[in-house]
Amino acid sequence: MTKTLPLWAAAAALAATLAAAPCAFAQAWPAKQPIKLVAVFPPGGSVDQVARILAPALQQQLGQAVVVDNKGGASGSIGTGAVAASPPDGYTFAVVFDTHGVNPALIPALPFDTRRDLAAVALIGTGAMVLATHADTPYKTFADVVAAGKTSQGVSYGSIGSGSLGHLAVTLLAKNAQLNLVHVPYRGGGPLMNDAIAGHVPLSIGSVFLTKPHLDSKRLRALAVTTSKRSANLPDVPTVAESGFAGFDAPAWWAVLAPAKTPPEIVKRMNEEINAALRQPDVAAKLASQGIEVRTGTPQVAQVFIDGQIDIWAKVVKDNGIKAD
Repeated sequence: MTKTLPLWAAAAALAATLAAAPCAFAQAWPAKQPIKLVAVFPPGGSVDQVARILAPALQQQLGQAVVVDNKGGASGSIGTGAVAASPPDGYTFAVVFDTHGVNPALIPALPFDTRRDLAAVALIGTGAMVLATHADTPYKTFADVVAAGKTSQGVSYGSIGSGSLGHLAVTLLAKNAQLNLVHVPYRGGGPLMNDAIAGHVPLSIGSVFLTKPHLDSKRLRALAVTTSKRSANLPDVPTVAESGFAGFDAPAWWAVLAPAKTPPEIVKRMNEEINAALRQPDVAAKLASQGIEVRTGTPQVAQVFIDGQIDIWAKVVKDNGIKAD
């Protein structure tokens, strides 16, 4: 005669089975299939470079193929949206840039909710942006730019595009200091640097990676960096904060994200593996050559950082009526 379990016992057994399922799934990861790192910008840029530096280290550690898939467009939101819509099974991750923190305010019709549909896995690192000038301009120091910015004529500066972090950082600085700094948007780093080294735009703001080759060739002169600490790549260049604007900090940054419902056990494991990769001297050195200072930490630390960036730049976009290109 078959015994029927009491209702409470059957419910408990079902709950135990459901609770065990994610654990078993997480324990099997990553044996099922290759892991995809979606670089949300085209090949050649810093996001692509970060993904390709991480991939072989993670592949060796995990014993599973790790492939880089470039999905560029719309300031990184196309690739990020593809990851947000992917199965939350631990096999698809996004490698994003600081535009991820700006896009929610700048692109009104994002096809995903940045906070709800994605989970931070790890903050890879931060890097300075450099305010530079052509070698032949009269601006020898950042103080010279501030003085010129207080005149009715003002000073023009170029960035990689409207709504880029460089544009927002200078906008924030100009508003706080009441400077007349006129934005000239370019469509990417290549066109910006071409005009900067030709002297067609008096000031430029771009990443260390973008700007440093032209500083080394003496065609451009660095005036200040936007991070709270000096860049290891440019130790003699003062920060904006040192130059009379205490507390100013506008870093470029890179991070890895997962679809929001990815099992926490997998997010934790991937975070640990990324941190282990970042501690490898050769990985850290390659990232440093891109102007990136490694930042290890938990997924929670990464999420707090990203949420803070979203809040800061949303206010700048709103207060200044900034629109995307």
